Amino acid sequence: MTALRKTTNALTSQAASVAIRSERASDVAAREALLDACFGDDRHMRTCQRLRDGRTPAEGLAFSAVSGGRLVGTLRLWHVSAGGIPALMLGPLAVEASSRRLGAGAALMDHALAAAKARGHRAVILLGDAPYYARFGFSAAKTGGLSLPGVFERDRLLGLELSEGALDGAWGMIVPTGARLPKIRAARARKAKAVLVPRVA
Repeated sequence: MTALRKTTNALTSQAASVAIRSERASDVAAREALLDACFGDDRHMRTCQRLRDGRTPAEGLAFSAVSGGRLVGTLRLWHVSAGGIPALMLGPLAVEASSRRLGAGAALMDHALAAAKARGHRAVILLGDAPYYARFGFSAAKTGGLSLPGVFERDRLLGLELSEGALDGAWGMIVPTGARLPKIRAARARKAKAVLVPRVA
């Protein structure tokens, strides 16, 4: 993991055309369109979405990758309890196809993990491809006793300790603990989901 950047913007080492900054309200439409493009219409039905529904991201830990004045990547972290151990859940990480070769995904990861550590968080968990996330220090070494509220592949549940021993003895269900969205925003989110996702009998 790279050292914490002291400025709001962080440039990737591979391309100065991509900058990482804190997410803004004006990013919402572009972020949602990017997530739809990367994960499909059923993304609201995925297991990890149950940990995000009706919640706000962890304070100061929602980031956008921007290139040429437009959003090309997004990453957010969320408060969870990992079997009673305070942790962050990372995701979703999404980068538009044309910006992946610029290292936008790696830049988002490095920036987010450094920011999380600087804010005193001790562990991060995610559901993703082990070969990709291993480069950032994630592994399944201490997540074998943890579960998610839905179907998931065991070898894709990965953890990273920002403080040594933070996930020692982690066992049980991962549940959301972050602040709830204001009722009006939560209702709008449910309404939007109802339009996007057909009901199943």
